[in-house]
Amino acid sequence: MTKQKHNISGEELVELTKAALEDIKAHDILVIDVKDKHSLTDYMVIATGTSNRQINAMLDKVRESVKARGAQPLGEEGKGESDWVLLDLGDVIVHMMTAAARQFYDLERLWQGAELSRAASGAHHTPGHE
Repeated sequence: MTKQKHNISGEELVELTKAALEDIKAHDILVIDVKDKHSLTDYMVIATGTSNRQINAMLDKVRESVKARGAQPLGEEGKGESDWVLLDLGDVIVHMMTAAARQFYDLERLWQGAELSRAASGAHHTPGHE
C-alpha cells in the first residue's frame, strides 16, 4: 500500500467515503487521522456492517463513489465471505467490518492517540451490544 497522488485531497476522499457509507447505512463510522503516525496513509476510516452482504455493498458503494470523482482505488482485501474488508484509496484506507471483527481487532485502541472523529450521524456503537 502506497499513497496515491490524484486530484482529490485526503480530506475530500474522507468526506466521499463517509457519505457513501452513511448512504448504505453503515454503523459507527470513525475517521482516524494518522498523518503523524503512519507514512503509508493519512486517514483510516472504520465502519461496521450488520452482515457480510452489507459489508460487500459498503465496499461497492465507496469504490463507485470515489471512482466517479476520478480516484482509482489501489487495492481491496477480504472480499466475499470475509468479516473484514479493506479498501486502499492511497491517502485513505477504509476498513469495513462486522461488529464481532471490529471488537476482536479493536483498531480504535491500536491507533489511540491518533486524532479520532466520529461521523456526525454515527452514534457510538459498542460491538456486541446491538
